[in-house]
Amino acid sequence: MAWTGPEPDADGWMHRFAASARATEAELTALDQRVGDGDFGTNLSAGVGAALRRADAAPGTDTLEHFAEAFLDEVGGTSGPLFGLLLQAMAGAVGEGGWTVVALADGVGEGLAAIRRVGGAAPGDKTLVDALHPAAESLRDSAADPAGTPGSALAAAAEAGWAGVHRTAGLRARMGRSSYLGDRATGVPDPGAVGVALFFASAGGEVRELAPHLSASGV
Repeated sequence: MAWTGPEPDADGWMHRFAASARATEAELTALDQRVGDGDFGTNLSAGVGAALRRADAAPGTDTLEHFAEAFLDEVGGTSGPLFGLLLQAMAGAVGEGGWTVVALADGVGEGLAAIRRVGGAAPGDKTLVDALHPAAESLRDSAADPAGTPGSALAAAAEAGWAGVHRTAGLRARMGRSSYLGDRATGVPDPGAVGVALFFASAGGEVRELAPHLSASGV
């Protein structure tokens, strides 16, 4: 995928993710009210707020690590700690390998593995894994291209994540609160998967509303 904007860095990406989470909080909450506990938007917004406070108090330090710590330590619900595991793995990989496509692919892949170990979810269970798994595969494919850039790789990962979100709308949930709703949750994309796609999409710019991205799901 072609990348037309300036190359993202970790600090800019995390600040845009925070802005995206806040801008779409109401939509995320409404979505989660249909299939979950109704707190995903609030928890995600609270998490990025806590992360920004940590990062802004220590300028020049590892923003990814601050976000990881905030989500692991301060965010409630199920998805908060899982996002923390992803961010923690990414911070470690980028800290060791630098801001490269290979390091990003390694970090996201390690984060996915950690989430699957802790949460037990697999692709097809209608969870955030259904967006994270294709995003991780996309990054792995991008890492095999020596001419690839982080911007192009993250744009492709975002596209793969949104495609995963759309697929969740047609799935019957096998984990979480949605699994108790049976067919009533069919037709609604998984909020955690939406959050993952939002995360990758924010590498390229702030996402101000979800509706255009969810229209293919019929939501």
